Amino acid sequence: MTTVEIRASGRIVQLKRADKELFPADGRAGAITKADLAAHYRRVSRRVLPQLRGRPLMLERYPDGIDGPRLVQKDTPAHFPDWIHRSELPKAGGTVDYPVCDDLATLLYLVGQACVTPHRWLSRADRPDHPDLLVIDLDPAGEDFAPVREAAVLAHALLGELGLPADLMTTGSRGLHVLVRLDRRAPFDEVRAFAHDVAAVLADRRPDLLTTEPRKAARRGRLYLDVQRNAYGQNAVTPYAVRPLPGAPVATPLARAELDDPALIPRRWTLATVQERLDAPDPWRDAARRARSLGPARRRLDLLRSGDA
Repeated sequence: MTTVEIRASGRIVQLKRADKELFPADGRAGAITKADLAAHYRRVSRRVLPQLRGRPLMLERYPDGIDGPRLVQKDTPAHFPDWIHRSELPKAGGTVDYPVCDDLATLLYLVGQACVTPHRWLSRADRPDHPDLLVIDLDPAGEDFAPVREAAVLAHALLGELGLPADLMTTGSRGLHVLVRLDRRAPFDEVRAFAHDVAAVLADRRPDLLTTEPRKAARRGRLYLDVQRNAYGQNAVTPYAVRPLPGAPVATPLARAELDDPALIPRRWTLATVQERLDAPDPWRDAARRARSLGPARRRLDLLRSGDA
C-alpha cells in the first residue's frame, strides 16, 4: 500500500494506504480511494474549515471501506499527533477528549484515519452548553424529495417571519437540514424548546404533510420534523462532508431559490460533481454575519402561537 506525504498548514501529513479503496466502483462512479477522499476535503477546505473550527467532532470511520464495519469515534486516541487540538468535555460518568479540526492538516489526518464523514457539534468547545446553530432535520417518509423541498420552503418562510435568517443544506442522504445561526446566549434547553415549537407550528399549518411524531408508525407517510439534534453532545453532518453511500454523495449548502427546482434531489452533488458547486457563488457566504439572538424570535413565536400576531 502507498504512503503519500501532503504538505498542509505548515506540516507534512502522511496519508498511509492512500490507494485503499473506500468506495467500490458501481454504476454511479469508479472506485474512490483514500487519496481521492483527501483530494476532495482539500478542495472544499476553504468552505468547510470555517464550519468546523472550534467544534468537537464525531468521526464516522470505515477502515475497510464503506462496505465494511462502521466505526463511530468520539475520543481522541493517544496515537493522534500532539498538534491536533482536543477538547475534554463532560459526559455521563466521566469525560470525553474530543478531536477538534482547526486546520487543513487535521482534516487530512482524519481522512488518513478513514474518516469518511466528520459530524460536528452544534456548539463550540469553549461554550459547549450554548449552541451557535439550531438544526431542523427534514426526514422524509420515502425517497420522494418533493415533500422535503416543500417543507424546507415552509420552514424557511416561518423562520423569516420570526426574524431568523435560515441556511439550507442537502444532507447527501435522504433529507435536508434547515439551520439558524445563533449568538450563543441561549442554552441548549431553550434552543431545543424553541425548535420544538417552530416544528409544532409548521405541523399545525400543514398536518397533511408534516409531523412532529417521533414514532414512525404514527407518522402515516408524513415528513418528520426532527429537532432532537438540538441538545448537548449531539451532532450533525458537516457541510461538504462525503456520505458513506454509493456514488459518494456530498452534503451541500443550497440557496433558497434552489428549492424551487423540481430536479433537486438530496444526492444532487457527489465527490465527482461537487466542483460545480465550488465554481458557483457560495450560498453561505454571509452566514457567519447572520447570527441572531433567540429572545426576539421567541417573543414573536409566542405571539404567533397565541393568535395575537
